[in-house]
Amino acid sequence: MIGEVDEALRALVREAVDSPDVEVVLDAPTKEWAARRNAPTVDVYLYDLREDLRRRTRGELTNRVEGKVDSRYQPPRHFRLSYLVTAWTQRPEDEHRLLDAVLRHLLRTDALPARVLEAPLAAAGARAPLFVGLPPPEDRGFADVWTALGGELKPSIDVVVDVPVLTPARGTVGPPVESGLVVDLADLEGRAADVGARRHEPPPSRAGARRRRSR
Repeated sequence: MIGEVDEALRALVREAVDSPDVEVVLDAPTKEWAARRNAPTVDVYLYDLREDLRRRTRGELTNRVEGKVDSRYQPPRHFRLSYLVTAWTQRPEDEHRLLDAVLRHLLRTDALPARVLEAPLAAAGARAPLFVGLPPPEDRGFADVWTALGGELKPSIDVVVDVPVLTPARGTVGPPVESGLVVDLADLEGRAADVGARRHEPPPSRAGARRRRSR
C-alpha cells in the first residue's frame, strides 16, 4: 500500500515539473543528504503514518458469487500518509517555482487519479482522497520534523493521502443448505403416537429456483 502511494505521488510530481533535469525522490531530507545534492530535486518524504480512526467501521462484509455468500471479510481500514514535499536547487527562486508548479498540479484533483495508481489499489477500485496544504498532526509540527531530520526549516508542501487498506478474506464459507432439517422423534415410554423422522423443507433460494426453472 505504501509503495503504491509513493509511486503515485512521484508520478504526479513528475507531471507537475515536466522536466527530465529535475529528480523526484523519496529520501529523508537530512543535512548530509542535502549536501550531496548536485541536481534540481523535488523530495517527497513520508514522515507520518497513522490510522484514520474516524473512518473505522465494525462488522463484516460479504462477497457474493451468483447470489451466494462466498467469503466474509473485515471492512477496509483507512490510513493517513503524510508527506513533506520540498524543492532543492541552488537558488531559492528556483525552489519556489518548483513548489508552485507542484502545488498547482496537486490542487487539480481531490484524490489520486486512476492513471497513476498501481495494483492492488487500481485493481480494487479504491479511492484515495488527497489533501494538500493541511497543518500537520497536532502532536507533530513541521519544526519537530526538521529537528528530527537535523536540517534547517525551509518551505514545503504538506500532502496527506487517505488510503484504504483491504483486509484478506477470512476464508470461504460452506455451501448453502439446500436440504431440510431431519428430526427423528422416539417415544421411550411407548405412549406417543406421533413419532418417527420429520423433515423440514426450507423455502427454495432464488438461485435454486432459477436452476429449476431453467431445466
